Amino acid sequence: MLMRPLEKTAMRLILDGIVSLSVLLAASLALVITAAARPAPVELSVAAAADLSSALKEIAASYEQRTGVRLRLSFGASGMLTQELQNGAPFDVFLSADMDYPRQLIAARLAEDNSLVQYARGKLVLWIPSDSRLDLEHQGMNALLDPSVKNIAIANPQHAPYGRAAIAALKHSGLYDRIKDRLVMGENVAQAAQFVESGNAQAGFVALARARALEMSGKGKYWEVPAENYPPLDQGAVILTRSQHKREALDFLRYLASSQALELLRKFGFAK
Repeated sequence: MLMRPLEKTAMRLILDGIVSLSVLLAASLALVITAAARPAPVELSVAAAADLSSALKEIAASYEQRTGVRLRLSFGASGMLTQELQNGAPFDVFLSADMDYPRQLIAARLAEDNSLVQYARGKLVLWIPSDSRLDLEHQGMNALLDPSVKNIAIANPQHAPYGRAAIAALKHSGLYDRIKDRLVMGENVAQAAQFVESGNAQAGFVALARARALEMSGKGKYWEVPAENYPPLDQGAVILTRSQHKREALDFLRYLASSQALELLRKFGFAK
């Protein structure tokens, strides 16, 4: 049977449509296969001491831009984080505010022995609100004897290295027995600073990094406690044994020693 011109045109359109649909399906399938073959971006879970809360966010952004590796950050007191890691918390890297907690994890075979590095040294400061009339510049820690100071915030020394440093500094200065009843404990240096910000304490011992943080800009003033008044706050990092991304974790620890990362750490008051 001969097809009329109109029928030929219709058939041609149908065939062209089938071909176009086939091409579209093939292209879509190729995209799906390509996407499936492309590895998902690596994400490192980092447990970090609270004094790093500002500096590490900037370092993480810089590192992700450089490598494409994302850092998922969790902050807390070093001792509390260590307990979480001992209880199986799934982290790749631990950045402590001291060297002892990482060594505990190594001894328990929860961290890689050859991965321990000192990435920074922290500094302790006495911090007060910007409207406080305490004269830290001339009196230093003796300003805490002022009757207006009802509460003095510190990080809990049971699990926060900065809390232990604050106690050591107070004992070194001979003030501890005179003001110990006015100490209020924060879970970490960040919470100790919050007590001062909220008015629940009139002064607090915090990390220099916290005092310099951008979110505190204009909110307070500080006096740097002499380094010889407390044990060095050497801060260590380790790769956790259970990490599934040890190569990327090692690369990140190497980045912490780079000039870019060290510049950011110095910005917030850390030394090396």
